[in-house]
Amino acid sequence: MILAENKERIRFMKFATVGALGAAIDFGVMNLMTHLFDMKLVYAGTISFICAVISNFTLNRYWTYPDSRSRHFLHQLGMFFLVNAAGIAFRIPTLHFVEPFMTGMFEKAGHLSNATAQFLAKNATLAFAIGVVMVWNFFINRYWTYNDID
Repeated sequence: MILAENKERIRFMKFATVGALGAAIDFGVMNLMTHLFDMKLVYAGTISFICAVISNFTLNRYWTYPDSRSRHFLHQLGMFFLVNAAGIAFRIPTLHFVEPFMTGMFEKAGHLSNATAQFLAKNATLAFAIGVVMVWNFFINRYWTYNDID
């Protein structure tokens, strides 16, 4: 198994750290767009996704996989973006369909106002989508985007 090697566990931990920073960017931009600009979650989540991908690619290229620069920067960015774009095939429907369900659940179970329930639902939905997509991203990027390292 890939994570049985110490080198790979360290890479995974770095990848997860970069992902956590990317998630903070993702959440921050999404909340900014939905609260300040009253943007729908699907649109705000798409913009926040792009911001996080750019950050994650840069940090992964120079920190997680510093020995993986045999490919031109833009070529590798394109590969990384394609992997992440495939993840958006899961993310967008999740944001669209799960968020209303979560809002209702928070309203009823927590006896919360609609505004509070919406805030919690948007963030819980995004957290769920990020978690699932992170696992996909690590393994596909490791074996495709960064396959030029040992």
